[in-house]
Amino acid sequence: MSRYRELKFRAVTSFQRRIGNPILTRLPHQTLLETRGRKSGLPRRTPIGGRRIGREFWLVSEYGEKSQYVRNIQADPRVRVRVKGRWYTGTAHLVPQDDARARLRTLPRLNSTAVRVVGTNLLTVRVDLTD
Repeated sequence: MSRYRELKFRAVTSFQRRIGNPILTRLPHQTLLETRGRKSGLPRRTPIGGRRIGREFWLVSEYGEKSQYVRNIQADPRVRVRVKGRWYTGTAHLVPQDDARARLRTLPRLNSTAVRVVGTNLLTVRVDLTD
């Protein structure tokens, strides 16, 4: 990774971890992804943007396999997604063969724009919902 991309990654993730995520996770209608911490085993909630399409929920990770929630999915793909205040359980799948930029065009515009601007290694994630 180039020095610029590494600095960008550190700045954005630091902001998200310290300021953005603590605020957004408290908003009642913010879409959240809950994974299980790969080391602690504790639930980890991450504000995300994405869209439910039938029995699937689609999102794009801006940092691919470098994102902590993606690493948690790799360790345990069982997740929960909160959409419009309601929790759904499901199984997450990384979809590297998907065109993440094209996928962003089908997802909510504001989040998709932010992901395109700050992202350095886009990766599509599909959650197969079970309830």
